[in-house]
Amino acid sequence: MEYWNSILAAAGLEHDALSIKSADTAAELAAARSGAIMVPLVHLRGIAAEGEDATDFLHNLFSNDVRKLPDDAAQWTSFNSPKGRMLASMLLWHADGGYRLVMAADVHEGILKKLRMFVLRSKVALQDCGEARALLGVSCDALAECLAKAGLPVPAAPMKCSQRNGISVVRLDARRALVDLPAEQLAEVWARLGEQGVRPAGTAAWHWLDVQCGIPLITQATQDDFVAQMLNYEIIGGVNFKKGCYPGQEIVARTQYLGKLKKRMYRLLGPGNAPAHVGDELFAPAFGDQAVGKLVTVAPAPNGGIEALAVLQIQAADEGQIFLGSLDGTRLRLASLPYPLDVVPVS
Repeated sequence: MEYWNSILAAAGLEHDALSIKSADTAAELAAARSGAIMVPLVHLRGIAAEGEDATDFLHNLFSNDVRKLPDDAAQWTSFNSPKGRMLASMLLWHADGGYRLVMAADVHEGILKKLRMFVLRSKVALQDCGEARALLGVSCDALAECLAKAGLPVPAAPMKCSQRNGISVVRLDARRALVDLPAEQLAEVWARLGEQGVRPAGTAAWHWLDVQCGIPLITQATQDDFVAQMLNYEIIGGVNFKKGCYPGQEIVARTQYLGKLKKRMYRLLGPGNAPAHVGDELFAPAFGDQAVGKLVTVAPAPNGGIEALAVLQIQAADEGQIFLGSLDGTRLRLASLPYPLDVVPVS
């Protein structure tokens, strides 16, 4: 994605295929907590779905109700294996007469290939957006004012979308928005946001905000590991239990109505020297050498140390002794999420 190169160089940011790094992560995290930041979302990548059958095509494959998605709304959704395990977590909204799907960049190619296998005679076209469009994250206390002054569309509320001149803005929560825009408009939008005092920041700051909001991202390290409820996906509105069949639907529904959920996603805190990475296993004394969970998202914290989202055995979480890598590893502490874990979904 060459359209980022000159912008990142001017901002003093380094990047590889899946992340943006800076020399002052601590200042970026402080700004993420109480200021305004803009983050190149190179760890995400989009797919455009267009055609007269696009709605039914996506509806029949994903965990949420695409048919009932309002034109000005976005939804979390997932694409699952036949065994109900999540292959991709996605943000979906209406765009350009069709739909836009955004997921982790390292699963994007495989998911696009799998989705195309289902097209058959359906009148739907699936295109990679990565080379033509850029994804930019904005976080700010006065989000609506910040977007408006930068000349961007302003969604009315969280999980709403607003579009103008080929730019889509999806408001994720009270402070954050995802901006999906043509690559040729990126430099101008980046400059206008900078004029409003929005600070460039790296991927770590966006991951920390995801952890704060309890929003998981399935990557290659966690692909095909978890049923949706283990990731609290029904709580954040990523599953509709009335929509009918889709791959893995029987397992997801059985987990909801007939089974007893043994794992949930929690927020964890650890010291700064903890060598934590996405996919690392977690252990608890009551389970011996058997792993009780896995890290899903890991980020440095503004006050030092790390914060993470992790899927854990509920029993292990209740007992409260969680160790990284082995029972001799670093002990991690449980912290609260912004939503209760006993919510009954309304869908």
